[in-house]
Amino acid sequence: MSTININIPKKIKLALDKLHEAGYEAYVVGGCVRDSLLGKEPDDWDITTSATPEEIKKVFRDYHQIDTGLKHGTVGILIGRELIEITTYRIDDQYSDGRRPDKVYFTKNIVEDLKRRDFTINACAMTDRQIVDPFGGQEDLKKCLIRCVGNPVERFTEDALRILRGIRFASVLGFQVEDRTKKAMFECMHLLKNISQERITMEFCKTLLGEKVYDTLMEFKEIIIFLIPEVKDMVGFDQHNDYHIYDVYQHTLKSVELIAKDIILRSTMFFHDMGKPKCFSLDKNNIGHFYGHAEVSAHMAQKVLKRMRFSNKDINDIVQLIKYHDRQIALTSKSIKRLLSEIGETQFKRLLKVKRADNLAKNPLYTKERLDKLEAIENKLDAVLAENPCITLKDLAIDGHDLIVLGIPQGKDIGVILNKLLEMVINEEVENTREALIEKVKEFLV
Repeated sequence: MSTININIPKKIKLALDKLHEAGYEAYVVGGCVRDSLLGKEPDDWDITTSATPEEIKKVFRDYHQIDTGLKHGTVGILIGRELIEITTYRIDDQYSDGRRPDKVYFTKNIVEDLKRRDFTINACAMTDRQIVDPFGGQEDLKKCLIRCVGNPVERFTEDALRILRGIRFASVLGFQVEDRTKKAMFECMHLLKNISQERITMEFCKTLLGEKVYDTLMEFKEIIIFLIPEVKDMVGFDQHNDYHIYDVYQHTLKSVELIAKDIILRSTMFFHDMGKPKCFSLDKNNIGHFYGHAEVSAHMAQKVLKRMRFSNKDINDIVQLIKYHDRQIALTSKSIKRLLSEIGETQFKRLLKVKRADNLAKNPLYTKERLDKLEAIENKLDAVLAENPCITLKDLAIDGHDLIVLGIPQGKDIGVILNKLLEMVINEEVENTREALIEKVKEFLV
């Protein structure tokens, strides 16, 4: 046990102090300690204590309590409007299902509690002045190392999700996985079949958002293939094209790392070329082509994303971006208005980011011209948007009621005419004014 100072929030400190005053040990533990030692602001704070759940409830009898985690030794305390979870030191029984312990036993020994945790960097406990670090977590943080507590095969057999947590920490923190731990990850990856798809997808998404996603997903590509078998054909697939200096999988991961840390954008890049191996052809000069790969990739991605339980909204956005990622955009207001009408402003701006990352992950000899064009398109888009263009039916200066007044009967013809008018306005063949549109409708009726 050594002395150290960290900045614990007031309400967390209040909870620790109350437990200490009642004669119990109490520490903040896990990820909040890791992040504090790394100089980062923790997202949440977990407290562990020698007090049993009944004793915790007595200490905080004047506070509103939530007992939903009671069977695992966790009591929720509302201090102000903040829910603070306090968990009794515990020892886990065996994990028969490879996901959760069959039973938990309470203990008065903090080291016994820390012993059951996944990695040394998550197995430290602290007060505002002291740290308990029985497994060398501080030293591993300095070494930027991810290492299991105890026997790694045992840790991953208990809960295989820890394999993906290790990969996620490597990507997000930029750490290396210790050799023995890495070897056990590959040995135990078949156990991931026991883990729910939702939990797998959550870890996969967090991994995609990491700083070192390229290095990490290259290193653990076999595990990614186990989770997403469609990736297998991408790995090592030579593109036979001067525009590319990477195989399909390497190019994919480069493009992921080169785009903003947004799950829609990073997921788009991960799946955007998935269909390339299916679309590959060589011309007479031995140059590789991938005709139709955007459509095939979009179709494949939709199936994978549904299987991975992404939300319908995210699936629709990602699949649309993949479908359009290879589309040429002419530097004209007509072309930009047409695309705005098809996909909307948010998706258009995302698409430009997708195209930029896609090009940056290709041969640098050919990127400048394409990046310059994308910048020009972005400027043109801003100019078009500043004019509040008519790009949807609701932007038209007339509506269905106006057509009925002109003698067009209710029915599908109304929609057909309005869509034709919208197309003409977008193509700058008619002005979006009531008078001009009514005159155009009259021409249709002649």
